[in-house]
Amino acid sequence: MSYDQIELPDVSALRIGILGGTGPQGRGLAYRFARAGLRVLVGSRSTERGAQAAEELNALPGVQTPAEGGDNEFACQADVVIVAVPWEGHAATVAELAPLLIGGKIVVDCVNPLGFDKQGPFALPVPEGSAAEQAATLLPEARVCAAFHHVSAALLTDPEVDRVDLDVLVLADDRDAAEQVQALAARIDGMRGVFAGRLRNAGQVEALTANLIAINKRYKVHAGIRVTDL
Repeated sequence: MSYDQIELPDVSALRIGILGGTGPQGRGLAYRFARAGLRVLVGSRSTERGAQAAEELNALPGVQTPAEGGDNEFACQADVVIVAVPWEGHAATVAELAPLLIGGKIVVDCVNPLGFDKQGPFALPVPEGSAAEQAATLLPEARVCAAFHHVSAALLTDPEVDRVDLDVLVLADDRDAAEQVQALAARIDGMRGVFAGRLRNAGQVEALTANLIAINKRYKVHAGIRVTDL
């Protein structure tokens, strides 16, 4: 079975909420989705910072649908909520917002549990197996997916970059949720959303980010992933 973007669901009417939308990754994803014409709700621990981030995003070239900003609770009103917070605050933030992430809401975790020392980046152990599985444990009433781990924030936030050519690996136990996330990835020019297995396999996908950071440092690039023969 070959990859066929046409078979993916229509996600053009979905609202996308970004938890941690003021950080590099969250801000970059918000910008790309807004450029794609999707309605974006930028979240932050501070209502003022979230609103300011949305205002700054809307001033960037190519934005088709103006983003709205507020706190993380505001972002949870969206149809799909992306968790893009620092790993250090991941569990606390997700647990705090759990009462709002119910009713089968799709939650996409793109957090990479990494540590850094003099030898470079390395994967941190997570008791649940991965950040995404930790989110799933804390959000029993949500449909948790893992995706967008290997996307360079520098490319996402650069207005002069028209295409971000890479594959987004999407992992989930709910196939319908996974297909919607695949379709969201495909809304960004150059990207494909590729189903890469169940959530239990998210650990190695998150950890692979350490290798990509090492590649970026060695070769002075913004490396991504492409799946061949698909």
